[in-house]
Amino acid sequence: MSNGTKLFTIGFTKKNARTFFELLKTYGINRLIDIRLNNVSQLAGFTKKDDLEYFLKTICNIEYLHIVSLSPTDELLRKYKMKIIDWDAYEREFNELLRSRKPEDIIGIEKLANSCFLCSEPTSDKCHRRLVAEYYKKIYPEIEIIHI
Repeated sequence: MSNGTKLFTIGFTKKNARTFFELLKTYGINRLIDIRLNNVSQLAGFTKKDDLEYFLKTICNIEYLHIVSLSPTDELLRKYKMKIIDWDAYEREFNELLRSRKPEDIIGIEKLANSCFLCSEPTSDKCHRRLVAEYYKKIYPEIEIIHI
């Protein structure tokens, strides 16, 4: 893969459907990789799995993948949401989980080019999508991470 492989991340919260899909089109996303643990909740709105897969193909001609192994466990997410652990502890535990799962064996750099990790958080600073993107950048230093 040539230098400058772009890997994007996006959260759907605080975005309406028009903004969300226009961003994906503007950035030239080829593949949306859903890394949410739960992608069928009513809270997901227009990003519920079946709806999202249809909208992506119809509106943007974007491939949809859901890769749960890039998600936190129920237990880890619960501990963070209930404030049993802080962000630093969550980040450490999630990074350890990623290392043990070896996501590079599941999806390699050829599938990451012009792909976008999807999660729900409006920003990437305290979201596991940033951690997943950074994990891949350690393995493939030529990746450029762009949070949209």
